Amino acid sequence: MLLNHAVDAYQTIEPYLPFVFTVLALSASTLTTLHVILSRRDPGSSIAWIALVWLAPLMGVLAYLAFGINRIKRRAASLWEQADYFFSVPEVDPISRQSLLEFLPDSHQHLQSLLPLIDEVVERPLLPGAKLSPLFDGDQTYPAMLDAIEQAESTINLATYIFDNDETGRSFVRALEAAEKRGVEVRVLIDAAGLRYSFPSIIRRLKRTGIKVARFLPSMIPPHIMTMNLRNHRKIMVVDGKVGFTGGINIRSHHVLKEHPTFPARDLHFRVEGPVVAHLQEIFIHDWEFATDEDLRGPSYFPPLHPAGQTLARGIPDGPDEDFDKLRWTIKGAITSARDTIRIMTPYFIPDSPMVSMLAVAALRGTRVDIILPKVNNLPYVDWASRAHLRPLLERGCRIFYTPAPFDHSKLMVVDKFWYLCGSANIDPRSLRLNFEFNLECWDPDMAGELDQYLLSRIEEAQQLTLEEYDQRPRLIKIRDGIASLLSPYL
Repeated sequence: MLLNHAVDAYQTIEPYLPFVFTVLALSASTLTTLHVILSRRDPGSSIAWIALVWLAPLMGVLAYLAFGINRIKRRAASLWEQADYFFSVPEVDPISRQSLLEFLPDSHQHLQSLLPLIDEVVERPLLPGAKLSPLFDGDQTYPAMLDAIEQAESTINLATYIFDNDETGRSFVRALEAAEKRGVEVRVLIDAAGLRYSFPSIIRRLKRTGIKVARFLPSMIPPHIMTMNLRNHRKIMVVDGKVGFTGGINIRSHHVLKEHPTFPARDLHFRVEGPVVAHLQEIFIHDWEFATDEDLRGPSYFPPLHPAGQTLARGIPDGPDEDFDKLRWTIKGAITSARDTIRIMTPYFIPDSPMVSMLAVAALRGTRVDIILPKVNNLPYVDWASRAHLRPLLERGCRIFYTPAPFDHSKLMVVDKFWYLCGSANIDPRSLRLNFEFNLECWDPDMAGELDQYLLSRIEEAQQLTLEEYDQRPRLIKIRDGIASLLSPYL
């Protein structure tokens, strides 16, 4: 009887269902379009979302709800209102305009304009006394990190995007477990999306050891599904509050080139000492508090930090929260300040139109602009989108090089052999708008010169892309690259 009533009711409303669904779809698309217009800053991204919403009304709206709305900023703001948003106080004076003028030789006085720009954007001081040691690939990085873990006395804080359940991952678990057993407080923060790179994930193995471990944005189940497009891409480890590690390398065996992995990947990381280590620690602690609500303070996390080297350095966090666009402004400032050379190495290169124009203008005014990309990319569709952006750069004299396999995951920018930027961020929409990233801005002619020479050595073994070769791509390849470029906001 009940079934018959239901059938009758359905038959009564059936003629009106197309109209109802049409009204709902139009209303949803209209409201979503208004939200895009009011909340998004990038016109290209806005147009892409609006097109998707109207071309695929219901699916486009759902995609925007899942990927297009930044709920992290709102939660971060409420968290930092409750917490004491702090900066540690190292045992050094921050760099002032006058002290920078004294630090810069006459040949590099033109870089002084970078200081007030980045001071204003980052709101974190440039500090003297840092020492950075480059570590290449997992072959150098992992032994240095494991040695620091073995030497730890009080605290180890480790944040990473990928922590694979492979031999490399398990070696870190063993070292962290041993530290925990000897009384060291160990905390590990892993991005939830990064955990899915290996199965089963490393999380259960870590928890069995008694280590405090947390996931960043932990689930694809509602309500977290609405933030699954946001990722903590930072790589930070701080030991005893005194020694730090940061850069682009994840914890996974395919970075150990001497073991000849199936999918080898090169990368660059840095061991960090000196007052700037406090910046690494601050960012870890903020992320940890965001994920766990545990507030970490005290001398075991922030001991006195004295100068360890001659580098001026500053930590630059970036993300879709209160740190939005800090790296984008820093990179653009460095481009406009450069006089002699700009060298950029990145695995994913999808610059926005203003950045393309800035690089082109730099080349036109006589600055040597070299962009170093991997010939074989682990994300082909990102490589396709990248190639669609290259013609204006080639036209204006920028040089573009493709390095041979293995895939190079390194991220590095060197300006005038004096200033450099290193860390986790790529030059693409995901890194500069969606991901939580951490980079170091560094001033040091010795290390910048060494890293510049390293980039030149990579150029020597790379293949240069010419404008003629670019234009001679088959038409289908150009169409493929163009379509991938249109999808840049979603990549």
